[in-house]
Amino acid sequence: MSALLQLRNIRKSFGESLVLNDISLEFPQGSATVIIGASGSGKSTLMRCVNLLEELSDGQILLDGEDISHYGVDLDSIRSNIGSVFQAFNLFPHLTVLENITLAPRLVQRKSKSEAEALAHNLLHRFGLEDKANAYPNLLSGGQQQRVAIIRAIATGPKLLLLDEVTSALDPILIAEVLSLIAELKRDGITMIISTHEMGFAKRIADSVVFLHNGIVRESGTPQEIFEAPKTPQLKGFLGALHEAGRL
Repeated sequence: MSALLQLRNIRKSFGESLVLNDISLEFPQGSATVIIGASGSGKSTLMRCVNLLEELSDGQILLDGEDISHYGVDLDSIRSNIGSVFQAFNLFPHLTVLENITLAPRLVQRKSKSEAEALAHNLLHRFGLEDKANAYPNLLSGGQQQRVAIIRAIATGPKLLLLDEVTSALDPILIAEVLSLIAELKRDGITMIISTHEMGFAKRIADSVVFLHNGIVRESGTPQEIFEAPKTPQLKGFLGALHEAGRL
């Protein structure tokens, strides 16, 4: 598979603190890559750099062969190709579910209201939320809000979907709802980068797993290689801590 996304020698600092240190990775078209690591390892910062919410200190990001990290890039155009969902649902509370989903297709892609609404209704129907189209976010469960956030992210037909700890604020039943939706998107062949603490899910859905430790890629490989045959002391320690905590 050809690489849809390439990170070349990415570095990101906040003042004197180096958060991402010389990261080079490739993400094949249609693949699901899971990023794991302890809190503070740089997972969220990496995601925020990929969707250009954070400016790189050094390095390049290439999407479909185009350098999207250079100065002066059209951010709106790039972000229409990168769907992003974070731990906080970030739905607009004053807009209905339908209005939340149709906002970007109408404003960024200039779709007509009827065209955007038809697309939104199709997605809501497909993922079992059609009856929530006219509801406001505060009337939805956490799992429903997160599923709506994911639907909103894919409504523009992005080339890449970033999912950053999308289940960490949910209880186990609601987590299952969200993970089921993500698994279906994988079957659709959407290229995804997923940051998660759900190791069982990572094993099932990942084509490859990347382990970040202190802003450095310590190991990457298949789920079997990462979870069953860790090589570095850092990964062995991370997995050992998860096992002791009953999370692996």
